[in-house]
Amino acid sequence: MGVNLLNDPWLPFRTREGTIEYRPPTAVADSEIVDLALPRADFQGAAYQFLIGLLQTALPPQDHGDWLDRFLEPPSVADLEAAFAPFSDAFELDGDGPRFMQDLDPLDDVKEATVSGLLIDAPGANGIKNNTDFFVKRGRVDAMCEDCAAMALFTMQINAPAGGAGIRVGLRGGGPLTTLVLPDSADADLWSRLWLNVVTPKELARDGRAWQSPRIDDDSLFLWMAPTRVSDKKGTEVLPDDMHPLHPYWSMPRRFRLLIEDDPCRCDICGRDAARTVRRIRAKKQGANYDGPWLHPLTPYRRDPKKPSEPPLSTKGQPGGLGYQHWSNLVLHDADGSGALPALVVKDYVSQKVRLVDEERRAGEDMAALLRHARLWAFGYDMDNMKPRGWYSVEMPLVAVPPTQQERLRGWVQQFTDLARQVAWMVRTQVKNAWFERPSDAKGDMSHLDLAFYDATRHAFFRALLALQDALEATEASPQLPSDVAERWYRTLKREGLALFEEQALSGAPEAADLRRATAARRQLQGFLAGRSKGSKVIRHFAETGGFDLTARPATTEEGMS
Repeated sequence: MGVNLLNDPWLPFRTREGTIEYRPPTAVADSEIVDLALPRADFQGAAYQFLIGLLQTALPPQDHGDWLDRFLEPPSVADLEAAFAPFSDAFELDGDGPRFMQDLDPLDDVKEATVSGLLIDAPGANGIKNNTDFFVKRGRVDAMCEDCAAMALFTMQINAPAGGAGIRVGLRGGGPLTTLVLPDSADADLWSRLWLNVVTPKELARDGRAWQSPRIDDDSLFLWMAPTRVSDKKGTEVLPDDMHPLHPYWSMPRRFRLLIEDDPCRCDICGRDAARTVRRIRAKKQGANYDGPWLHPLTPYRRDPKKPSEPPLSTKGQPGGLGYQHWSNLVLHDADGSGALPALVVKDYVSQKVRLVDEERRAGEDMAALLRHARLWAFGYDMDNMKPRGWYSVEMPLVAVPPTQQERLRGWVQQFTDLARQVAWMVRTQVKNAWFERPSDAKGDMSHLDLAFYDATRHAFFRALLALQDALEATEASPQLPSDVAERWYRTLKREGLALFEEQALSGAPEAADLRRATAARRQLQGFLAGRSKGSKVIRHFAETGGFDLTARPATTEEGMS
């Protein structure tokens, strides 16, 4: 009997006591379940998306009041079983009928491949043929249990990278970034972690179109319930207006069939013994070819304000990872300025859910500090075409302010991050001047200096961010940038910039060190940071805007924001 992904215990959950239990998705209603516990980082992110998509499909809140009711009083396991039951047939992993995220055709006309082909970081055929699988070796995964094969399949479909002619890329493009809202509380249960990322159908519905309740026989929602939309010629593109608004959660660009054997194995992914095994798969080209202005509710996008007719592009993972310099674009909507389009779930939290809770609190409801602070979880692959360069996962504080103050917060944050970029650039430039006699001719990647600088100032930025939130919540008027917060930020950047320079300037071989060059470079950096040089207009402007004196002694120690 094959696995049904709604009814069978195939997902590993972490309990409040720290144990791991395999249970069906309905376990999310159990308050003793605090997290998922998948054996791979990309599986963990995909499992969150699977469960959010499932709740969004089977149990959508009718309005924000309904959403808040379920946030405060979650459904029971029995309630979820009843909600999931109508969709059960679409989540069979094996059998003679439709199979979850697999081609309806058995694909008997193609050669079989190893199951490792479902893993994004597995070496491709060319890597194996040319013996270039130096870091991720072939033969690492030869057998999977059904549970891990199901999650590998789902992970590939929602993240599918470019794969060559006819091998279709995912709905969000290759290597999309996913951003989720998480509770700030360390003891929050899994239900609250998931439900924070569920929105109302009204938020998902496209302009001017009536909402259609999801059905399993609707292949505009679940592509695998009908013959494949083969994309072997023009005019076969899958466009947003032709699909159900929930389809992005269940996108399926690749044509796969899992070959499940009644043969025991020890899974190479999770290490458990399993009664059934997946060692081989079939894969075929020309699956669903996504095109047009798709917007996935869990992914941030960016549009070009100068080219409003062009579809927005999903934000991707990048070399160097994610840091506070990206926070504004991941959180604050700015379609006409920077072009930043945060994920719908983040936008909904910032502009709707926080406001709703605030209104209920003002009406006398006892809600303590519910939703005032949350965290942003951003994760995804950094892809070089079809090759993964790395996996990034980072959590950052997520603050929300009244809608009327969001533009002001964006402006302040932009000033803070712009100043950090300028200081990071100057530190890198002067380290280069200290290292090389002819720095303009020097080649090589020095981005590690920027990363070290951002890492050293990360905690200070988020302390400043919370202080900015407090300032904006304290008044209904048009507040000024708090001078104490601005000055502490400037002095933190100045201190950390000088510390990084001094650590790096003479870090090479002693025979290559040049004290005269290093001293001159340090003098240039000090002049810039003090606002005295011709190129330090950005420093002087920040001090003027922040209302503090660059030459004055700080009222608090500079270490106060580190």
